Amino acid sequence: MSLKIRLARAGAKKRPFYRIVVADSKSPRDGRYIEKLGTYNPLLPKDAERVTLVEERVKYWLGHGAQPTDRVLRFLDAAGMRKRDPRSNPQKGQPGKKRLEREEAKRAAAEEKTKAAAEAAATAEQPAAE
Repeated sequence: MSLKIRLARAGAKKRPFYRIVVADSKSPRDGRYIEKLGTYNPLLPKDAERVTLVEERVKYWLGHGAQPTDRVLRFLDAAGMRKRDPRSNPQKGQPGKKRLEREEAKRAAAEEKTKAAAEAAATAEQPAAE
């Protein structure tokens, strides 16, 4: 049985509240769990106590092979119980193919327009100069 330390959602509609629980990895998100290890209330301000953990029980379950999810690992890292390596995805902020194509088409149209305006100005100057 593989164990996960994860969030189980509680609370009303549009008012989330999460329990930090140890559960079998195959059980549903809000379903049966083995033990409640803490809570997470995302509606509280960031400087308030949003996360509460029972540290000795978390250490016990980590010692017995429970794997925390990414979000719970962030909480454990903030509490100093487990190290989380930061992830870096430099391509995430890059525009997609279609946006690049649209920008290229817009740039080509702008160049064409300036070139046409320059040619029109050049042809307008030539008869005046003769």
